[in-house]
Amino acid sequence: MKTFKSLISLLLVLGFFDVSVAAQNPDQRATYIIHMAKSEMPASFEHHTHWYESSLKSVSDSAEILYTYDNVIHGFSTQLTREEAESLEQRPGILSVLPELKYELHTTRSPEFLGLDKSANLFPTSGSASEVIVGVLDTGVWPESKSFDDTGLGPVPSSWKGACETGTNFNASNCNRKLIGARYFARGYEATLGPIDESKESKSPRDDDGHGTHTASTAAGSVVEGASLFGYAAGTARGMATRARVAAYKVCWVGGCFSSDILAAIEQAIDDNVNVLSMSLGGGTSDYYKDSIAIGAFAAMEKGILVSCSAGNAGPSSYSLSNVAPWITTVGAGTLDRDFPAFVSLGNGQNYSGVSLYKGDGLPGKLLPFVYAGNASNATNGNLCMMDTLIPEKVAGKIVMCDRGVNARVQKGAVVKAAGGLGMVLANTEGNGEELVADAHLLPATAVGQKFGDAIKSYLVSDPKPTVTILFEGTKVGVEPSPVVAAFSSRGPNSITPELLKPDMIAPGVNILAGWSGAVGPTGLATDSRRVSFNIISGTSMSCPHVSGLAALLKAAHPEWSPAAIRSALMTTAYVSYKNGQKLQDIATGKASTPFDHGAGHVNPVSALNPGLVYDLTVDDYLGFLCALNYTASQINSLARRKFTCDASKRYSLADFNYPSFAVNIETAQSSSGSSVLKYTRSLTNVGPPGTYKVFITSSTGPGVKISVEPATLSFTQANEKKSYTVTFTVSSMPSNTNSFAHLEWSDGKYIVGSPIAISWN
Repeated sequence: MKTFKSLISLLLVLGFFDVSVAAQNPDQRATYIIHMAKSEMPASFEHHTHWYESSLKSVSDSAEILYTYDNVIHGFSTQLTREEAESLEQRPGILSVLPELKYELHTTRSPEFLGLDKSANLFPTSGSASEVIVGVLDTGVWPESKSFDDTGLGPVPSSWKGACETGTNFNASNCNRKLIGARYFARGYEATLGPIDESKESKSPRDDDGHGTHTASTAAGSVVEGASLFGYAAGTARGMATRARVAAYKVCWVGGCFSSDILAAIEQAIDDNVNVLSMSLGGGTSDYYKDSIAIGAFAAMEKGILVSCSAGNAGPSSYSLSNVAPWITTVGAGTLDRDFPAFVSLGNGQNYSGVSLYKGDGLPGKLLPFVYAGNASNATNGNLCMMDTLIPEKVAGKIVMCDRGVNARVQKGAVVKAAGGLGMVLANTEGNGEELVADAHLLPATAVGQKFGDAIKSYLVSDPKPTVTILFEGTKVGVEPSPVVAAFSSRGPNSITPELLKPDMIAPGVNILAGWSGAVGPTGLATDSRRVSFNIISGTSMSCPHVSGLAALLKAAHPEWSPAAIRSALMTTAYVSYKNGQKLQDIATGKASTPFDHGAGHVNPVSALNPGLVYDLTVDDYLGFLCALNYTASQINSLARRKFTCDASKRYSLADFNYPSFAVNIETAQSSSGSSVLKYTRSLTNVGPPGTYKVFITSSTGPGVKISVEPATLSFTQANEKKSYTVTFTVSSMPSNTNSFAHLEWSDGKYIVGSPIAISWN
């Protein structure tokens, strides 16, 4: 089935969250990714690249190939008019012609919080640990960062096949034994938006944004003593895998991250022999055979590379996840036990807690006039402190209260400062609830939650001469409860495959300290002239590299483990309760979080090192998954680069896909018409000592759903032994809620192998 017209229609209907395809004039050229059926190459061509060039010339005399792909897909990318694209799709051997998509970035205390400081001796410290290579697809790297100091590291691993590319402000000597490779990919970006303005961004691996340096140093940064942001979060900064090597692949630019460049980078990373790929970027949702990240990740998985991706920052809305393919490890965000309190002190004597990373000239030691931005503007959205919306005469010499939303939090402060304001109180609205994200504001400022914001607004309205000041308290640790699920962290259910529970897990993603670019200030604003070595930022972009680094640690300890085994170890040992027994909380609701929020739970790397049992998956299992989705041979070929036909005599079932979690979907009509029975089969592989495991189920599904497991005991006598079990869900009535949850655990008294269960009524 031809896909070009149907994909365009789908994109228009879905209105992708943060992935976009440009509207195209029929005569205007746009970038397309062409998937070829390599096995159908005519014998008259000596090499597949000659066939690609011939196919392209058959529809366009002037079009040139941007990239040729062989690892991630069989095919190439080029610029075509719409008519040329439609004509090319009719040519023999063409599987699909897909328009370029633009992806966006999903924008220290972590080692201590995760227990790595006290358990470092459990993980490999040399040898295998320094042989693992983490590839990071992002905005590049700032090589001068102390996080990439190679002191104490041995020679570059012999397995490494990569390079250190030169370009604007970057040469081969910028790499070392820590940062062993750096490349950049801009052909797709330049084809769409024109040549890179090298006065504004470096046409090289150099990071002018900060995001890529932050994610790379989070995953595998070296130990740096005395790190902080303006004295906040002071201490020793270190990545998750301090002895792993880093390879940076710059795919994101001022104008975004383009799919042709992303595919080319994954292609190269596979050839370079990375062991883990970390991608803190993504977009909306589309079928796996149309999603460049999913396509590239499939090829990486086949080569034994674990791919970790951010879940997205579109929470707390349901169905807001990105990167949901089963061969991708999908990571949501939680908080640390650290905060940066800054109190709002009102003229009526009331104090309200907020957070801030402001460092600079303090406020006068007295109460100051206080004004609500909505009352100091002629704009209908004046309360948001957008550019040029505040009236200077009503703001000068005062502290201004702004509402969160639309423009960047730090930009609101810059707007207040430009209008003559002395400080800012930033209030959450309903969309953000009580979630507080600290920022290095350009003026004295603090952020408060919705409840406190409403109380402060009531004071502003009721007092004829309101006054206020802000009290900055520095860094506080030991905050409880922690972690809690971040409100911005994208949530399930999985909109592409509801039978697959996502996200897989959560990891620290709020107020994370890590390395930063020397080309930009901590706010990222052009007006911010400050320069820092470390910055504190938040997002699932920050939680993703935590898991990438932890995966590198597990790969070093267990080099024979598959990507699925590593993910399983992280999932089945994740925790869903605090030490006091209470369930993890969701800051968006103030209530217990669910598997649609936290997946299997919060990562616990010390336990993941020795999980006892794992749920493993092979390439054949993933192909069976695609068959269970009723993918056509052409669609599977586009994704898996092979001529594969599902066996018509075989029953493919998503219920038997060997994932470490369960997503059970029940049709309402089915359950209301009488009892229904659903069976799910899984297989466990022993990676620990011999043992006998018993099953335990905790459930909040109510009397209408009975969960049973057969057999209830599994005995393992040797390593790598496999045993299967079946979970039966007997549904007699629909509960009051459309979603309910349970937890399945296998335990031998030492190891606990846990799996979340989400049950949904459709």
